[in-house]
Amino acid sequence: MSFCLTAPRPNLLESSTRMARRRPTAAVDPATPVRKRPSLDFSLTGLVYCSMMMFMGLAAVNTQANLLFGVFGLMIGVLLIAGIISRAVLRRLRIRRILPEHAVVGKPVTLLYEFTNTKRFWPSLSVTLGELDASEAFVKQPFAYMLHAAPRTSATVPTQVVPKRRGLHVFDRYQLSTSFPFGFIKRALDRREHETILTFPAIGQVDPKLLAMCQSADRSGATMRPRRGGDDEFYGVKEFRRGENPRSIYWRRSARTGVLVSKEMTQVSPPKLLLLVDTFLKDRSTAEHLAVEKVIAMAASLASHALEAGLMVGLYVSTDGWLGIHPNRGKRHRVDLLAQLAQLPLNTVRDTQSLLDASREFFQSGATPILLTPRDIQVGLTDQSRSNLVVVSAASPQSQKWFSFDPGIEFSRSMPWNQQPREKSEARSEKREAQK
Repeated sequence: MSFCLTAPRPNLLESSTRMARRRPTAAVDPATPVRKRPSLDFSLTGLVYCSMMMFMGLAAVNTQANLLFGVFGLMIGVLLIAGIISRAVLRRLRIRRILPEHAVVGKPVTLLYEFTNTKRFWPSLSVTLGELDASEAFVKQPFAYMLHAAPRTSATVPTQVVPKRRGLHVFDRYQLSTSFPFGFIKRALDRREHETILTFPAIGQVDPKLLAMCQSADRSGATMRPRRGGDDEFYGVKEFRRGENPRSIYWRRSARTGVLVSKEMTQVSPPKLLLLVDTFLKDRSTAEHLAVEKVIAMAASLASHALEAGLMVGLYVSTDGWLGIHPNRGKRHRVDLLAQLAQLPLNTVRDTQSLLDASREFFQSGATPILLTPRDIQVGLTDQSRSNLVVVSAASPQSQKWFSFDPGIEFSRSMPWNQQPREKSEARSEKREAQK
């Protein structure tokens, strides 16, 4: 896979990781509440138990009955034992996350947590793990519950979450809590372990008619363009030259003409698509963000389905500069395209016309340019030099027929945390100032 950049720039994955490390952990989407327990807390049952214990102590003091003093001391002992055991349950318990290579917005993904009990004699029971820093990436805060881990053994606990935001998300702080053995006292402690997960944009179903319309073909109308130098189909004969493979000699023709000739084969080249993704925001309104996020999801869906159909797909988008990926095929190329779409930054400078102008130098012959834009524009008014430009607009009713997404996906909140609409960012800032 080859890249074309107008200016040198750092690796996208490394830069996104550094940005995520600098991210304030308090900036959490209100739609995804984070539950964090105090290090020591009493449950409702524990409060009732403490009230009964105090009542028993007062009764013992007033009556001076030895039996009541014994019951009061026994209740204090039970409370102390509960606190000691709950603390011992969380000690020397190591956690390892087993995260998938990537996730997709709107599709459930399974996270694995490996609990390793390094204690020699004491087991760990009824432990809950809650993520504190990566909750804004999912519809709900990730939780995992471990029932039992024997001494010097490990227990793997799966938990299923649904991603709601594209981009690179950081798992750092998590909290372990337990109320074992009696449920009176709740112990909790915070730990850190840095992990990352890349979430691709939402991928929906694509109408085959759109792929058929976007396929690039030669003048004869064939969908596969042959090229010399392959070994797929017979193309013709040529004079055999010294150093060539003797297996390619066409002996029947050579015997007939008296001159050694060899077969010339062709290599079948599939159609090429070049996706021009327009992410320009005229303003920072929620409607504009929704349209741009839908365009990114449409580009990811089209690229994924086109690659599965055997087409070669390229990409040209606005990042820190202009980023171009030449058309190619394969699973690794699919991951690279979706990773670039997942990490697209906020674009408030480069409009649709500048995208078309910059992509002219990157454009290769034999490829079909496809402009995916959030606005309804006319091809003739946009680019007079490209008669084969295909425009797919998120504002067009036709795109609703070409692309179908899961109804549960909310594009208004599928952007990364630092690309929120202006009204949400201002409301969040005001709320933060009011809390201070």
